[in-house]
Amino acid sequence: MTLYGIKNCDTVKKALKWLEEHQQTVVFHDFRDDGLNQADLEAWVETLGWETLFNKRSTSFRNLSDDDKTTIDKHKAIELMLAHPTLIKRPVLVIKNKVWVGFKAEQYQEIFN
Repeated sequence: MTLYGIKNCDTVKKALKWLEEHQQTVVFHDFRDDGLNQADLEAWVETLGWETLFNKRSTSFRNLSDDDKTTIDKHKAIELMLAHPTLIKRPVLVIKNKVWVGFKAEQYQEIFN
């Protein structure tokens, strides 16, 4: 089980705390420190859809050029997320071939029951 995110993200911190409190062993992968694998990102996009994974509310999105903001499709979203990992909604939880994005205690409770 791997949790992907950025260590200073409050939502990632909440997810890690929840996992620790529920005795779940997880490997944490920081997008900034550990990089981002294109094959993993493409698999997540296939599973979740780029619209689910792509964070249009992030500061990184607001800092994009107007052209980048208005012409986004699957391929461009992947390109942008690889260049700016903070455009990925966080955290991304991967267990075997299943992928979840975001954190809600109720959702994690369902996953681990």
